[in-house]
This record gives sequence, C-alpha cells and structure tokens, in this order.
Amino acid sequence: MPGESAVAGCDDDGRSDDSAVSRTSYRQEMPHGRGRNVSADDQDVRRELLECLEYQRSSVRSVVTGLSEDAWHTPVVASGWTVAGMVEHLGNAERHWFVEVVAGSHADLAWDEGRPPYDPAMAFTCDRPSSDVLGYYREQCDRSDEILAGISLSDAPRGRHRGDEIPNVRAVILHIIEETAAHSGHLEIARELLDGTTGLGLR
Repeated sequence: MPGESAVAGCDDDGRSDDSAVSRTSYRQEMPHGRGRNVSADDQDVRRELLECLEYQRSSVRSVVTGLSEDAWHTPVVASGWTVAGMVEHLGNAERHWFVEVVAGSHADLAWDEGRPPYDPAMAFTCDRPSSDVLGYYREQCDRSDEILAGISLSDAPRGRHRGDEIPNVRAVILHIIEETAAHSGHLEIARELLDGTTGLGLR
C-alpha cells in the first residue's frame, strides 16, 4: 500500500505514525463484556455507528463527484497530497482496519501491483484514473461491510495494529468514522481550492 500523508494525526492505514491514536484512544475505549446477551440498546448502538460510518463515506464520495481528472491529481497544499491519493488512503484504511485488524486477513490484491513501496516521508498521491481510485475505495468499503455483518461490536479483532491489540470491533468502527470525517474535511478544502466548489460535504 502507498505511503503517508503530511496531514497530522489522521494518517492511519496501518503504515503511518499514529501511535498516539492506537496507544491512547483505543486503550481508553471500554470493551463490552464478552459473551453477554445482546440487548435492544446494543442493536441501536450498532445501527447508529454503521449509519454514521456510511454517512461519512458518502460525504467523501459527494465531495469528489464531478471533479475533473486533472484536479484529482493536482496537489493544492505544500505537503503535496492529492485527492486521488487521499481517496486511495481511505480505501487503504478500510482495508487495514477491517480486513487486516478485525478479520486478521492479509492478502495481496491486484490493486497493489505497480504501487510504490511504503515510504513514511511520502505524501498521499496516486497516478491511477479517478474512476479506478473511487472503485478501489468502494470495494474496500463493501468488503468492510461484509466483515462487519458477521461480527458483534464486542468481538475482539483477530489481528493487531502495529503490534497492539485492539479491545473490540466498536473501537475500530469509531476510529474509521473519525478518520473518514477528518479526511472528508481535507477533501472539501482541496475541492474549493481546485475549482471553487463548496458545500458538497453532507454535513
């Protein structure tokens, strides 16, 4: 998967320096007791979390809709990340946290072929067509949803993040909501700087 953005504190596809997030907020997350009965309140929390996650994903897609191909690959901030790179990063984050951490699965994808090796000093960029980048993001979100459909919020992830155990699936969902919302905001700023369009985010 590609490298790390210069957007501080939000670069979390499993290959970036986010130790403060993983070592603090996740360990403060109070896990549900394992093996207990699932109440109506639990189901409400699950529904609300998943609805919020999808809302943030939809906001990302809304912000980039109609953006020209050239603009997808044009950096507008000094750190050098592009819209294409940021959307790919969000796909990588879904893949890392839900496939690798929650499901404990590690498999190469056709997408990986030809992508540069991870470089911690490298901004998020991607030279592939916008339709392919957005397709990759959608595929990773769909795969995440498939995994989430078969587990409960209190389940312990099978994998680890940078060597750390994550207490439960709920912590992962909360993190991806946070990360997606943050990067959606970054994309809104980029969109305004690129073509002057505003108000596309769903918030």
